[in-house]
Amino acid sequence: MSVLPGMFAWRCPPRHTPAAAEAAGRVSAETPVDPLVFCPFPATIVSRVRRAFSIPAALKDNFLTPGVRLVEQEILDYRSDTMTRPTAPMRRAMAEAEVGDDVFQEDPTVRALQDQVAEMLGKEAALYLPSGSMSNQIAVLVHCRPGDEFLCEAGCHIYNYEQGAFAQLGGVVARTLPGQHGILHPDQFQDTIRPDDAHYVRTRLVCLENTHNRGGGRIQPYENVAAICRWARDNRLAAHLDGARLFNAVVATGIAAADWAAHFDTVSVCFSKGLGAPVGSALAGPRCLIEQAHRRRKCLGGGMRQAGIIAAGALYALEHHVSRLAEDHQHAAQLAGAIHQIPGLWLPVQEVDTNIVIFEVDPCIATAKQFVEQLRRLGLLMLPVAPTRVRAVTHLGLPPTAAVKAASILRQAVATCTATAEKTEEKTTCEETGKEISVDPSPITKDL
Repeated sequence: MSVLPGMFAWRCPPRHTPAAAEAAGRVSAETPVDPLVFCPFPATIVSRVRRAFSIPAALKDNFLTPGVRLVEQEILDYRSDTMTRPTAPMRRAMAEAEVGDDVFQEDPTVRALQDQVAEMLGKEAALYLPSGSMSNQIAVLVHCRPGDEFLCEAGCHIYNYEQGAFAQLGGVVARTLPGQHGILHPDQFQDTIRPDDAHYVRTRLVCLENTHNRGGGRIQPYENVAAICRWARDNRLAAHLDGARLFNAVVATGIAAADWAAHFDTVSVCFSKGLGAPVGSALAGPRCLIEQAHRRRKCLGGGMRQAGIIAAGALYALEHHVSRLAEDHQHAAQLAGAIHQIPGLWLPVQEVDTNIVIFEVDPCIATAKQFVEQLRRLGLLMLPVAPTRVRAVTHLGLPPTAAVKAASILRQAVATCTATAEKTEEKTTCEETGKEISVDPSPITKDL
């Protein structure tokens, strides 16, 4: 169960206990008060706090009300699969992990994780890193030098969501190719290598993302991956895979992780998304490159001491949470099917490959931000990713019935936003014509 930011529950100091409040005349002896959530603030302050936070309608009556219990509402959080939290067995594994100093390469749990990742991906070695962004950027740095260039899809994570670190840290530039919902085809790479001339940057690397985040969790077709990487080798270019959600592709296609990874020199995988671990990614590849990556990690401040505690969570995830990703895929398909049936919402990609659903909101109803805010008021969290585009990601932190409840909330939000838009339009028309227009205040319910 999640609680929205702005919900407060704490153990009151003695002067704020229910008994103290009763003595001060703030509540009566009959008022139901919970010392863990009792709010001692005057009504004026409470009112200001209520206005400061957009509290879901279902919670407003109980939120920060002096002397009244705070009732937790179950919040469905589809913003990202990074919202997962360690399961109880994972927490036990982390608590019992054997540790050492990983900067000295003496943490046995980290070493076990790295060996496991290397084996699963069919590589000589692997390196545990704090984040996927660091893993990707170190990969670029070990393949490229200042004045080099890499080729990537225009919507990929390395290019869009890592602050252009390849340029900041390595003096490397990116050349983007437009994909179809993130999917690239081999013929797009023809004639993309710069001439060997002092006027140009040097083309050195190809980067692919699988599955593709902004593409709605799309899986790069295996034959495309093989052909693109073969082209790279034939032209003496390195290849790196941003496989933050590679295991989603593995489960969805039945193609082993090592088979996907075999086409690339380096591969990055993430543990803190669908796999449900709290921290970390890993970079795998030839031992000589991973040794260079180790130096880069130190330079970027990524060395950690007794990191076995968090590495144990990642190791547990690899051993127990990979196959269950199929449940997230089924959940996403169910959610997409419901969205397809809701007027005012539509899917730019009809097929849902894995655990990401991206949908469009009719701009006549609301912007993505407005629509997501309405969802939040109803207890459903999603992420606006463009002016009219919203992303929902399924994960192990959502209950089995989440898709049904989410669909109901989406319908409510569309109805509310539609009614608001119609009233706004009618008010505008009235102001423009100078005529009075009678507006029915009742909400639209016929589609519910």
